[in-house]
Amino acid sequence: MPDLEIRNLHVSAGDKEILKGLDLAVNKGEIHALMGPNGSGKSTLANVIMGQPTLDVTEGQILFKGEDITQADPDERARMGLFMAFQYPVAIPGVTITKYLRMVMNAHREARGEDEISLKDFRRTVEEAMALTSIPKEFSSRYLNEGFSGGEKKRLEILQLALQRPEIAVLDETDSGLDIDALNVVAAGVNTVKETSEMGVLIITHYQRILHLVQPTRVSIMFDGRIVKEGGPELVTQLEKQGYGWIRDEVGAAA
Repeated sequence: MPDLEIRNLHVSAGDKEILKGLDLAVNKGEIHALMGPNGSGKSTLANVIMGQPTLDVTEGQILFKGEDITQADPDERARMGLFMAFQYPVAIPGVTITKYLRMVMNAHREARGEDEISLKDFRRTVEEAMALTSIPKEFSSRYLNEGFSGGEKKRLEILQLALQRPEIAVLDETDSGLDIDALNVVAAGVNTVKETSEMGVLIITHYQRILHLVQPTRVSIMFDGRIVKEGGPELVTQLEKQGYGWIRDEVGAAA
């Protein structure tokens, strides 16, 4: 049984149907790339996996570790071991990164029936995670995403990934807007956390460049709200050479 399984998922935003019977499975220990052109529904899928309340699931199920979480609250999903790195992380002025990270860690400890982490252990754990993901220590005293560049926001999400060690991480266009240096740092962080845990990763992108740095074991291609093709890393190479035109042709021919 897959750790994260999506069955026949139909999702609407207002009067518009975006996901139209989508099936997808992600297992711990694998990197599963989800690709597709803009407007295919990739970010909608990421948000509905995490329980975005503005999206309406009209049919289908989301299962995590065999449990139906289709109606679960976002914080419940996070406590169970799901994590999402957002395409556009929000800024929260007045809340330091240190305060935010400790709050998140304690929420997960509470879900496991553990006491709050001591300041000493918290400081040591954060410093270890920063060293692991090549993030400078002074980062922790800044306000959450306030004045951050796009690359800094993404690096902070990778730091959260290293601290939380989720069972399944959904990375929604983590490569969006990054220059090559920031992309290398983010990719190295994902690879490092993946190598030191059994985390499964669903990496959502419409570019190929990050998939040369975070190499997928499986690739699914999404088009018009459905998964239309699945395979291995060879699909990335094919998309790099041919773009998405052949996908549109195949879907049109099958219609």
